[in-house]
Amino acid sequence: MDINKVAVIGAGVMGAGIAAHITNAGISVVLLDIVPKGADNRNAIAEGAVQQLLKAQPAPFMHKRNARLVTTGNTEDHLELLAECDWIIEAVIERLDIKQELYRKIDAVRKPGSVVSSNTSTIPLRDLLAGQSERFAADFLITHFFNPPRYMRLLEITSGEQTRADVVSGIRDFCDRALGKGVVECKDTPGFIANRIGIFWIQVAILEAMALGLTVEEADAVMGRPLGIPKTGVFGLSDLVGIDLMPHLMESMRRTLSAGDPFLDKSTIPDLVSGMIADGYTGRKGKGGFYRINRSADGKVKESIDLASGEYHPSRKARLESLEASREGGLKALVAHPDKGGQYARRVLAQVLGYAASLIPEIADDILAVDTAMKLGYAWKYGPFELIDRLGAPAFSKLLESEGLPVPPLLQLAADQSLYRTRDGRLEYLDTGGVYQEVRRPDGVLLLSDIKRRSEPLAKNGSAALWDIGDGVVCLEYTSKMNAMDPEILALMREAVAIVSKGYKALVLHNEGDNYSVGANLGLLLFAANLGTWDQIEEMVEGGQETYKALKYAPFPVVGAPSGMALGGGCESLLHCDAVQAHAETYVGLVEVGVGLVPAWGGSKEMLQRWMTNKRRPGGPMPAVIKCFEAISTASVAKSAAEAKDYLFLRPDDGITMNRDRLLADAKTRALAMAEGYQPPEPIEIRLPGPTAKAAMEMAVKGVHLAGRATVHDVVVSMALAELLSGGDTDITETLGEDDLLRLEREAFMTLIRHPDTLDRMEHMLETGKPLRN
Repeated sequence: MDINKVAVIGAGVMGAGIAAHITNAGISVVLLDIVPKGADNRNAIAEGAVQQLLKAQPAPFMHKRNARLVTTGNTEDHLELLAECDWIIEAVIERLDIKQELYRKIDAVRKPGSVVSSNTSTIPLRDLLAGQSERFAADFLITHFFNPPRYMRLLEITSGEQTRADVVSGIRDFCDRALGKGVVECKDTPGFIANRIGIFWIQVAILEAMALGLTVEEADAVMGRPLGIPKTGVFGLSDLVGIDLMPHLMESMRRTLSAGDPFLDKSTIPDLVSGMIADGYTGRKGKGGFYRINRSADGKVKESIDLASGEYHPSRKARLESLEASREGGLKALVAHPDKGGQYARRVLAQVLGYAASLIPEIADDILAVDTAMKLGYAWKYGPFELIDRLGAPAFSKLLESEGLPVPPLLQLAADQSLYRTRDGRLEYLDTGGVYQEVRRPDGVLLLSDIKRRSEPLAKNGSAALWDIGDGVVCLEYTSKMNAMDPEILALMREAVAIVSKGYKALVLHNEGDNYSVGANLGLLLFAANLGTWDQIEEMVEGGQETYKALKYAPFPVVGAPSGMALGGGCESLLHCDAVQAHAETYVGLVEVGVGLVPAWGGSKEMLQRWMTNKRRPGGPMPAVIKCFEAISTASVAKSAAEAKDYLFLRPDDGITMNRDRLLADAKTRALAMAEGYQPPEPIEIRLPGPTAKAAMEMAVKGVHLAGRATVHDVVVSMALAELLSGGDTDITETLGEDDLLRLEREAFMTLIRHPDTLDRMEHMLETGKPLRN
């Protein structure tokens, strides 16, 4: 199925967000909404939505230029535009009569074979189709996006008995490859998968926190990281999505669920929550929620609501013995602990995981679909059935019995078996017939986690590993905390060059962590600096330079395959690759100035060379130097892979993969395409303007300082960077090779690392995770 143009009808938060994300795939979109009463501009709603998209943070567009792909209009004057569209998405108000009337209008103008879908999550598909033509029903399905559409990977698809099979497969493939979605096919049941379980989880967790007398901080601490759930937990998440949504969600579930469903017993909105909504405490979009920021003359204070009294107090870190136990013993230790945190975990998990197990096969055919939906839709690290396995399926069944809850048939069937297992290097899951089935990946998906199940590393140390990913390609995986670059990673990089040179075709830099790499290991660097071992630090800097240089000039292609943050030393590793195949959500930048340093593992050198050789730059060396200075001195971070090309962190011809699950396969394909007849790059020499450029940058920095936007130490760091990027005392007639530029990097770095303010900044970053702002 070819999808070259899409229409979205409904320019509210969801509709506009869906439209924006479709443009991120390079697809043109028609965005329509109603004509506002009495408006001079009949397209005001859709046009206003695009303007809001351009201002919104986090940004719905991966690049601002994508807004040009949106054609705005209204549903009275421009429905004929739908005749040009291959897919029409309805995202209007959740009223059945309005949707059905709109469908009849769409059916009258759309072209044959075009697909129509609804973004609803509250109205059954069979109700939506009532009274519609057979032709319409054959081309119709539900495509339920999660908010915000750019960042939330889950897409739930529900089709009807009349829906053509090629419609489902075509939309599934497009959303997978072009939009980067993890597509899960659901049954036509209330809330589908993720919201059926997710809303139940939130409601149960709130009610049990109140019943057990927990604070919101304690509840979120228990329901967060120990379970592999984002640290917002349930109360922070409720503030984020809007507390005023809770009554609407509960009403929808009460209206559509069958009698006897356990959800119905938990659907009451507590008086505290009703009062908060009435008073405007609807979460982050309101005056606050379960948490709020109290601004006074003394500054901003984060406060939390008392679940018993409704009064706010300064937020306090949760301190429970069960949380301490979980840090050592994991989830089992948390659930086994007798304190109120342990009780809370037991009661919530018993109800939520037991409920999830009882819904197979009502909401989905297998446990894999449910786990995928919760991981992609609610950002859980583990799905419900993976959590059951972490507790042990037999132990969980006993927990259900001890809580007076029924053991679902699926868990009775599992008996003493796990729900997932690895056999012969293959991941398998237990189906509803009690038989293990292999987890099969779609064509074009290659996961490092699957490779690791069935093979041993070619080499490994405490911070990295080398894996044979087939067809003569090797993958270097970082495994340190937050994938921070350290001497062990550098050592394995050097070993990788030797290993790949002896019989392999190419090397890919990739890992499946949340982030590719957050930069160099500041803790090691600060430790050495506090000891005053300057020679050791300089050796570390030179060692990183030589390692990255070895990657760049290796006798085989090196392809970077990053996702998430690729900062500092992580960014520098990508700058030395022959090519980069980046996940669309890759955030790249040289951020060393944030801790009072400059890039010194070849990052400054590579950026200078890229801008100097950029065919589109203005003549002379000054524009290139200024571009580098602007990006590095402000610690600029590209907020998408597309934006990274503007900074030249990525080259114009570097690839972008929308679906993270396809990233490694795409990088491998790119590496193999480069391998035949590969020749390492020729060394580049450049001319830098020297003192003239340094003087110009100094004037700019002093202006920023006088305006109060830079501290004294910011000026020190910026001038060291200016010295480096201008070439120091060089003359414009001289050529500088890579070794000259690397020497300038080392000199600037070693000057700054000795400065006491730099050490303060490094220490602050390690303690808080944020740059020090004086």
